[in-house]
Amino acid sequence: MLLDFETVKDAKQLNSLALAYIGDAVYEMYVRHHLLAEGTIRPNQLHNQAKSYVSAKAQARILHYFMSMECFSEEEESVIRRGRNAKSGTIPKNTDVQTYRYSTAFEALIGYLYLEKRKGRLDELIQEAFRFIKSEEGRKS
Repeated sequence: MLLDFETVKDAKQLNSLALAYIGDAVYEMYVRHHLLAEGTIRPNQLHNQAKSYVSAKAQARILHYFMSMECFSEEEESVIRRGRNAKSGTIPKNTDVQTYRYSTAFEALIGYLYLEKRKGRLDELIQEAFRFIKSEEGRKS
């Protein structure tokens, strides 16, 4: 058996960095699928376009956007708070600590929703994140 998703602990019991760890991978898969579905196929293009979605700065901007819309449940806000306050013990290379913490909070939320099997909510937030990134790109050009 390659992956047994039932053996993962209760997401509510996992620490925020563990949630962010799985959330990072889940979000990356969504982004890669999204880019391929859009017809982007050159490896260099894929990498460069993916950065606009998965960088710590992009993830922090997405989370701030969602927070400004006040679209989170109390439970989701709790996961975000825990993710934002988690101490990773590593120093981010290409961003400031505050941005890094908000990106960790975003990833923790994605990981939490994934592990809780809330696919509808996960899809909803990720699709809105993609729309937000696209709208930002449109404003830049």
